[in-house]
Amino acid sequence: LPLLLKATLLRLASGSYHPFFNGFYYNHIMNDNDDSQDKVDYFNGAKLVVETPQDPVYSYNGANVTLPCHYRYEPDLGPKRKIRIKWSKLREDYTKEQDVMVAIGKTYVAFGDFKGRAHLHQASRHEASLVISDVRLQDDGKYRCEVIDGLEDESDVVDLRLQGIVFPYQPPRGQYRLNFHEAERVCQDQGAILANFNQLFQAWSEGLDWCNAGWLADGTVQYPIRLPRKPCGGVHLAPGIRSYGPRHRHLHRFDAFCFSSALKGEVFYLDRLAGMTLEEAKQSCQDAGAEIARVGQLYSAWKFLGLDRCSAGWLADGSVRYPIVTPRANCGPSEPGVRSFGFPSKGRFGVFCYRER
Repeated sequence: LPLLLKATLLRLASGSYHPFFNGFYYNHIMNDNDDSQDKVDYFNGAKLVVETPQDPVYSYNGANVTLPCHYRYEPDLGPKRKIRIKWSKLREDYTKEQDVMVAIGKTYVAFGDFKGRAHLHQASRHEASLVISDVRLQDDGKYRCEVIDGLEDESDVVDLRLQGIVFPYQPPRGQYRLNFHEAERVCQDQGAILANFNQLFQAWSEGLDWCNAGWLADGTVQYPIRLPRKPCGGVHLAPGIRSYGPRHRHLHRFDAFCFSSALKGEVFYLDRLAGMTLEEAKQSCQDAGAEIARVGQLYSAWKFLGLDRCSAGWLADGSVRYPIVTPRANCGPSEPGVRSFGFPSKGRFGVFCYRER
């Protein structure tokens, strides 16, 4: 105990100990006159208020999006002050997941995956909006806008939601073969990511009914049921999202629910009179200046581009599928959807290709 007390006193004496740290040292504020002198800025008697939209901000893969954030003082302090702005991405429980960007005046630094993609938009006097360019699937989520002025530190949260589609995925080996980490990889291989609960709930509200349980991004295992039935939790349970709760990410095995957003390119269909093997299909796409499409790309083209083709085609994972927007005779069930022939080891089909615009 005496040694610990002595070490603590030495740290305090050296001036290297900061009792309150949240990304900044609050006892030092940059001088408004930019004369390279630091000054201590005590509470100024005005209330700092930070405001963001209460409704979600919607975007899609590859787009540019602005997350609005404004602040003000009550009462107003007059000319714009040099404050600090910090943006963070949050987990679903509102704890910090990662730093996005910090800024003082016109100087800012973006972090991690947001380097080169994030900057401030300050068109008005008290604006601290965040601009994210080339939006990625992983950008979906909650963001905290934090404004720091001396001892004043206030924040609010913006919810960024990507417009997309959730699709269940089983690998060629069959049902319930994926642990959590394998589920993450197979979604990425199909041009997607593991869906979160909000995305699955939205898909359920739009009609997704699937009786096989699958991993979500938070490590829980769930499945959406529109029509209660005996094999899917029983006929007496109401429609909804059935949950197994968190599962062991290495030991337990299920399917996956993947999420894909709008495309930067186009999906198109190629065929030959005699059809193609999988290897011939891949080569045909390359010859057309494209690549064989992935499952997430086919689902996105079906939902966002209205791709409708009553002809089965190979995809990159070795599955054979086809998208139907307008159900009709000899094209499967009476509902729109992406039909699957599974993973045939033999057979000759057309192919769906993907090409960037």
